[in-house]
Amino acid sequence: MALGPLMVGISGVRLDAGDRELLGHPAIGGVILFDRNYAEPRQLEALAADIHAVREPRLLIAVDQEGGRVQRFRAGFTPLPAPACFGTVYDADAHRGRALARDGGWLMAVELRACGVDFSFAPALDLRTRESVVIGNRALHRQPEVVAILARAFMNGMGDAGMRAVGKHFPGHGSVEGDSHLMLPVDDRDLETLRDADMLVFERMIHYGLSAVLAAHVVYPRVDPRPAGYSWRWLTQILRSELGFAGAVFSDDLGMAGAALDGGAPEQVAVALGAGCDMVLLCNDRSAVVSVIDGDPLPHSALRSARLVPMHGRGRPTWQELEADSRRREVAAALGALEPAPELDFGDEAPI
Repeated sequence: MALGPLMVGISGVRLDAGDRELLGHPAIGGVILFDRNYAEPRQLEALAADIHAVREPRLLIAVDQEGGRVQRFRAGFTPLPAPACFGTVYDADAHRGRALARDGGWLMAVELRACGVDFSFAPALDLRTRESVVIGNRALHRQPEVVAILARAFMNGMGDAGMRAVGKHFPGHGSVEGDSHLMLPVDDRDLETLRDADMLVFERMIHYGLSAVLAAHVVYPRVDPRPAGYSWRWLTQILRSELGFAGAVFSDDLGMAGAALDGGAPEQVAVALGAGCDMVLLCNDRSAVVSVIDGDPLPHSALRSARLVPMHGRGRPTWQELEADSRRREVAAALGALEPAPELDFGDEAPI
């Protein structure tokens, strides 16, 4: 059985009978976890093992664990600084900024891998601008070349821990004022302006070996009237053909206001897959998931599944080994000094 193209949420800290039945459906390929699914590391490890045991190939398990405002798992995990902290350090000492970003990527990833989570939707490749409140300090820096340098370091740290990176939000969410959780933001810049700014980060990261991207629920009307996550022009023509990206493409959560379409979830999934997404996210609405899998069968794609399978995590320490790891303690202390009181996260209803 190949991995299906739907990534879905579950309701609690353990699988119930309804979850197991749903996750066994061939349309499902992954599970995204939230605060509601977490109590402490060993509970998470047991939950991940149960999810992975549902079927073969194992379902992907993902989470938003960026740091700062967006850290789903907190008790027992190291508090991670907002990504912008790495940019602040870089401005004063470029070598130290890169080193801390790599350490941050490693620590985030190794703690998740110790619990069996395959990957985090990180890092954000957006630019930090005054326009975007929802991105804000989730972005590494305001300058695209610096974002690419720090994101590469963060990605390499994730790789050291056996985790692949997901760059978001393609082609860039940092330069619009609106929050796509609540509305459909519009970016009126032309393609050439975007290429020289927000998109430059994605171009660099693709060259550095980025494994996956997550598409923005933002419309760029001077390029395409559809939001990027529903746009064949953005995902197939520009991302794949022009930028040469060969990895996995994820949609942002289709439950967000910026993703609304007439026809509901079945139409949203069909349009996103047709545009070039390999996996689409339905995070918080079980009825929407059911409406999709009870409708027409989703088209099978061996190529789509082949792009997703490499997102499985590689290797992992036990949590006991990690607790005894001196590197973890040293990195945690260094990162803690960057942001003594990290902000609280958005909550379950505001991924990704």
